[in-house]
Order: sequence, then C-alpha cells, then structure tokens
Amino acid sequence: MSAQSTLVPDEVAPPSRPAVSKLARRLAASPEAGVIIACVLVFAGIAANAETYTAVGNLQVMGRDLSQVGILAIGESLVILTGGIDLSVGALAGLAGILAAWMNVNEGLPAPLAMLLTLVICGGVGLWHGVMVTRLNVPPFVITLVTYTVAQGLALAITSGSPINNLDPMFSNLSQYYIGRVPVPALFFVGAAAVAWFVLERTYVGRQIYAVGGNKEAARLAGIPTARRITSTYVASAALAGLVGIMVIGRMNVADPSVGAGWELTAIAAAVVGGMSLSGGEGRIAGIAAGAILLEFITNGLLALKVSPYDQQVVQGAVLGVAILLDRVRARYFGRSRS
Repeated sequence: MSAQSTLVPDEVAPPSRPAVSKLARRLAASPEAGVIIACVLVFAGIAANAETYTAVGNLQVMGRDLSQVGILAIGESLVILTGGIDLSVGALAGLAGILAAWMNVNEGLPAPLAMLLTLVICGGVGLWHGVMVTRLNVPPFVITLVTYTVAQGLALAITSGSPINNLDPMFSNLSQYYIGRVPVPALFFVGAAAVAWFVLERTYVGRQIYAVGGNKEAARLAGIPTARRITSTYVASAALAGLVGIMVIGRMNVADPSVGAGWELTAIAAAVVGGMSLSGGEGRIAGIAAGAILLEFITNGLLALKVSPYDQQVVQGAVLGVAILLDRVRARYFGRSRS
C-alpha cells in the first residue's frame, strides 16, 4: 500500500484586489468626491420626480439661494479650518442688511458708500472675534454666540421691528441682474470660492492656516503667526456675511430685521457635509462648494416635491447630524485620529 503523497499543491495566488474596491476606498477617503457624487444622485433623483425642478426659472432661483448658503459656508469653513466656529454669520448677515439700508435710506448715503461701510463694520466685528479668541483665549463658541445675540437685538432696535423700504435701485441691480441666464449672486459665489481656493491651495498663508488648524502649538513653534492667521479667518467670515446681507436686501428690495435666523446652521452643515473637519486642519474649498450645492438641491427639492416647509429644518438638522457622524467615521478609518 503506497503512502499518500504529503506534498501540498501549489497555493493559488489570491486574486489581486479588485479595482472597484480600491476606487470605493479612495472615494470614502475623499469627502470631496463623495459629496460631488451625492450632488449628482440627488439632483437626478429629484428631477425624475418633479417636473419643475429642472426648469430654467427654478435653476435661477437655486443659483440665488446658493449664493447665500455658499458664501456663508465658505466664510464659516475658513474659521473651522483653524479649529474655531462662528455662530454669528446668520445674525451678522441680517444686521448687515439693516445697516446698509439704514445708512442709505435714513442717512442719505449713496448705495456704494453704504455697502462699503457695512463691509468695513462687519470686518471690524470679525477682527473683534479674532482678538478675543487669540489674545484673551475666549472660546470661539462663546464670543460668536454673544455677537449672534447682540446682532439680532441691534437689527430689531435700529428698525423697531419694522422693515426698511425705498432702497436705492443699486441694491436690487446687484442681486437681480443676470449675465446671460446666470444670476449675478451665483457669480459672486463662484468668485468667492475661487479666491478662497487660491488662497488656501496656492499661497503660503493658506498652508499656514491648515498648519494652525492641524496643530496650533506646533505651528507656533515653527514660527507661524498663529494669532494673525486665526484673526484673518474671522475677519473674512464676517465680511462675507456682510456681503450676503447686502445681496439679500437687494433681492427682497426691503431690509427685514427677521432675515438671517438659522443661516449659521446651514453654513456649518454645508461645511461639514463638504468634508470640513470640526477639529480643524482638514477640508477643501471644492468640497465646501459641493456641500452647499447639495444642501440647496435638497432644500429646493423638498419644495418641488411639495414637502411641508415645516419639515425642512428637520431635514437640515438630520443632514448635519449624518454629516458629523460620517466625518468621525471617515476620520477614524481613513484620516488622522482625532480626540
């Protein structure tokens, strides 16, 4: 009886990892790619179920709405990159509209001068935020929440709760004109995104901002002026909020003190959905822009699908919650660890 052979057959080499799985991992590790794909899927899904969704008029409305959400999100994302937060952007945008209208109507200032002074005032508020955060170590949450409350109160105090009418036509020209079929406010959003992208991706200052958000102490020891970089992001965020406020009163042709409530939530949601880490130091403008577009697709799509307006804030809050959860999961498995 012959002994059975103990030779083990040559092991078959395991199949190489499928390209599909590599692509899936790359997409999971890249929030920008993921949110862009989500934009395409959401747009296609809603368009297939709502006939008016892709009409030119509705797309133009989305372009104007996107300019408000997107510009606020860009400013908010700059602050978040440094590890901070700005809860005042919505209320500050509302106050900016009131200030510009009040200076134009009540004080008789020309519209361009009223706009310029409003942007300077908003920039000064951002400078105040930066000084309080960097010099006195006031938590960003606290100081911007104070500004949120004061800005809402000032808007009501200046107007006594009544809208300001009879604005200079230049305000409406700024917000209601088109270049071709594209609303001018949408072009402001594209311009703000392009400038922010260039600063963050192609300048030394942008790399320093990322470094400060990644590790503030290491950035300081490396000679980076951390206080200056952090302050500059708060100034930019406040100035962009002022720009949004000016555009909104032009679109409405009236300055309403109730405008701006809740916009900070939408701005933060767009930033986080676009891949901005709430811990700072991670995120790109392309993702932020895509996050703002995605939220606008969802918000406008709910109206096109005749979903109750009262449910929209619930959806926005849910989107923000899911985005934060996905950010933590992605950071744990694909990015650097965060405490």
